Amino acid sequence: MQWRPRTLAGQAVALQLAVVVVIVVAAAALALLDARLDGVRAAREQVTSVAVSIADAPSTARALASPDPTASLQPVTEEIRSVTGLSFITIMNTEGVRYTHTRPALIGQRYLGSTSQALRGEVYTETYTGTLGPSIRSIAPVRNDEGVIVGMVAVGITQATLTDEWLDQLPLIASIGLVAIVAALGGLWLIRRRLLRLTGGLAPGELRVMYDHHDAVLHSVKEGLVVIDDGTIALCNDEARRLLAGDRGGDVAELDEMPEFLLGTEPLTDVLYVDQGRVLVVNRAPVSTRPGSTVVTIRDRTELSAAIGELDSLSRFAEALRSQAHESANRLHTMVALIETGHSERAADLATADLALSQRLVDRVSDTISDPTLSALLLGKSAQAAERGISMTLTEESALDSVETSPLTTDEMITIVGNLIDNALDACDPDDPWVEVTVASADGFLRIVVADSGPGMTDDEFERACSRGYSTKSGGDAQGRGLGLALVSHVVNRHGGTLRSEHTYGSVVTVEIPSGE
Repeated sequence: MQWRPRTLAGQAVALQLAVVVVIVVAAAALALLDARLDGVRAAREQVTSVAVSIADAPSTARALASPDPTASLQPVTEEIRSVTGLSFITIMNTEGVRYTHTRPALIGQRYLGSTSQALRGEVYTETYTGTLGPSIRSIAPVRNDEGVIVGMVAVGITQATLTDEWLDQLPLIASIGLVAIVAALGGLWLIRRRLLRLTGGLAPGELRVMYDHHDAVLHSVKEGLVVIDDGTIALCNDEARRLLAGDRGGDVAELDEMPEFLLGTEPLTDVLYVDQGRVLVVNRAPVSTRPGSTVVTIRDRTELSAAIGELDSLSRFAEALRSQAHESANRLHTMVALIETGHSERAADLATADLALSQRLVDRVSDTISDPTLSALLLGKSAQAAERGISMTLTEESALDSVETSPLTTDEMITIVGNLIDNALDACDPDDPWVEVTVASADGFLRIVVADSGPGMTDDEFERACSRGYSTKSGGDAQGRGLGLALVSHVVNRHGGTLRSEHTYGSVVTVEIPSGE
């Protein structure tokens, strides 16, 4: 079976090693070829310069004119050949008869090679196979003092000599190539270690399966997931994009202002935030291996919070009904007893007293607040306050002709008034429980003021309560609470209004929204 690395690191390093070996071998081959070409070029230049130098020497022409040219020329050419490392230096007459040669036995024989170019006065270089084998040779004409060609000089170096010189460079080139491969192996080993650490020793197929599963989980999970790295969103699944983008639109990664819960690195556990009218449950955990990185999960609790609010209202309504039923039974028994004892007038007065009080309250609210939905809300909250022993009043300053002319919709009005009254009912002083409500539209503003006898909140507490879920209660009483002011703040900000808290005659929360008229 063919060996193949399993891990991504091993496969990557094996591929890089193969590429490095190919590059080194190719570079070595090119270096050898370049050395061979340089040797040939240098040989051609050398034989040409030596041939021209000997041919131009006056002593060469005088020797050719002497009775025995060999006697004077052979020692000189052999000395030059031994010093320059050439294979042969042949001096001949115009007929091509040799006067000198490396092999003395060949003196007197005809020169093997081209001579016509030299006889025309040219210096000619060629590759020719002579008595010593293939060689690079250059032939130059010898002229006497009158400029007449009296002989020729042929200088050559055999291919075998060039090959030996070329092969002498092979160990150096091979050594350089080997050092390059060893250095590459060292670097590739370090790369392999790093890749193994980064990929966990997983094979490419395993990484692909992990990515596919990771991508499928991100898109299918119904909980928002955001990964923050150095203050920027590195990963965001579909649900988180839906929850965070919302009214902002655009890409979540390009938000101008990220929500507060995406900033910071301290852990959060089931913390409630209100963002763009949504009630979000946020968990945040830092990544231990990457400082500055956090994983944030987001759950949409808007519908659940609404359901909890409705359930809470129903529970209080049921409790109020039980209390009223109990109180009505007591009054009914009293009235029956009064009738049986002959005090029918007292019984009639007792029966009509509560009806008159209730009717006066209904008339007061209906005359001040024309919208039936808001009137019903105020009457319901008044009944709820009465059952809890809290005095709730609608101030004489209150006046709202119609919600249709208000900058708020009916739902938004109920959100603001209902949450402010609920907070006031929960926060008022048990020793002196009272709540005062003002709803008025005048001077181009819708003004909603809810005051209570409680201690109120500090500026810091109020700011936190407006920015996200916050409750002054502790323990189990705080579960699901602390969202009222955040929802109110969101509606107010959406309409460009103001929300403020102060402590004057009591804890006073004021909402002012421009009517746009």
